[in-house]
Amino acid sequence: MTIDHLDVLAAAQRIAGQVRPVALAPMDPGALGAATGVFALELMQHTGSFKARGALNFVGAHLDAGTLPEAGIVIASGGNAGMANAWAARAHGVRATVFVPETAPPVKVARLRTLGAEVHQVGSEYAEALDASLRFAAEVGALASHAYDNPLIAAGAGTLLQEIVAARPDVSTVVVAVGGGGLFSGMAAAARPHGIRVVAVEPIGAQALRAALDAGRVVDVPVASVAADSLGARRTSEMALSLAQHGDVRSVLVLDDAIVAARRHLWDERRLVVEHGAAAALAALESRAYVPDAGERVAVVLCGANTDPADLAH
Repeated sequence: MTIDHLDVLAAAQRIAGQVRPVALAPMDPGALGAATGVFALELMQHTGSFKARGALNFVGAHLDAGTLPEAGIVIASGGNAGMANAWAARAHGVRATVFVPETAPPVKVARLRTLGAEVHQVGSEYAEALDASLRFAAEVGALASHAYDNPLIAAGAGTLLQEIVAARPDVSTVVVAVGGGGLFSGMAAAARPHGIRVVAVEPIGAQALRAALDAGRVVDVPVASVAADSLGARRTSEMALSLAQHGDVRSVLVLDDAIVAARRHLWDERRLVVEHGAAAALAALESRAYVPDAGERVAVVLCGANTDPADLAH
């Protein structure tokens, strides 16, 4: 199953007034060459990431359809999707259960509990938490959400592109980090009718989308990256692969060192605290994994802030 811009428009109507409109800030020219650019500061979104958009669309659509069971919703997550779903569920009086890997950052686990979720830590990778969440859904009758592989989740994420275009209709390229592919899918679907290029950025150690593109099908990949807590999906979605097999999409890979450097630069130069996964988008430009053409107008999505900033204080 895939989505198009009409699904994104429907999501925008459903979540209108419930999310924070994205703020845009001019980028310094250093990483852009002869291009110009803005940061899309989605790290300021409710729950600290873009995931709030998809979660609201998912919960709202099932409430509208009368398909939310008494057992509520269950999701597996590296942290951000779980927080977003817990927040959206609480806003609508719905129970939320979240499965996260044992390696999930404590700051994310603590926030999940603050948002009222029942939290279970299982396994060392997202895939193991996902299997446990599906068993739980079958046992108790909860509605299974997904961190990225769901059309409602992806369409909600795509509303970010609509806001960027509304504020800056001259944008020609959007650079976005990719984990499982939910944000990418929504952005790509929304970008296509505008003729906007989407640059999909993955860590070399967590390249589920690139591997799928190379193989022509979804495949499992090993995960070993500093950004694994948010970009560490073992496989991308069929939806993301389908949308990535389009001429307006570029797939690029970045080293962990470049991600760490970009995250540090955002703190040193902007006093912005982002996750390593969110810094991956900027790392593509700073490391020249993606080089904009002269005159290109670029929006770089800083998609999440759920991190412990202690390592930035030195």
